[in-house]
Amino acid sequence: MGLKEQLEADLKEAMKAQEVVRRDTLRMTLAAMKNRAIELGGTATVLDEDQCLAVVLNAVKTRKDSASQYDSAGREDLAATERAEIAVLQGYLPQALSEEETKAAVEAAIQTVGADSRAQMGQVIKTVMGAHKGSVDGKLVQRLCAELLS
Repeated sequence: MGLKEQLEADLKEAMKAQEVVRRDTLRMTLAAMKNRAIELGGTATVLDEDQCLAVVLNAVKTRKDSASQYDSAGREDLAATERAEIAVLQGYLPQALSEEETKAAVEAAIQTVGADSRAQMGQVIKTVMGAHKGSVDGKLVQRLCAELLS
């Protein structure tokens, strides 16, 4: 079962169980997938798994940004809602690599690319992010690249 089909099945379960936060989060994510398909070529366009994963990752990133903005504005209630939505979406993402595993991936990419300066950091980041779609944090990869290439 693909990611989109899993989201649709879980939406039905959430509706039956009257889980409001989960239901609303899944509805918004499925709507974002539909919008992305329309952007790519019309309503008949079907997103592949990587594109569906990218939509979920974008939704998580957006909610993290919103939660931090709500925190800085003193709106803990809205920040808590965003974090609850993040928790729902985290279940659909691949298992994230630990910092040690990410460092090993960055070191391997540095060897593969043959990077020896910060000027080649973009190539290393692109290699790591491409090899580990959705399972690595881009900011962590960037920080580790900067440390290892300095």
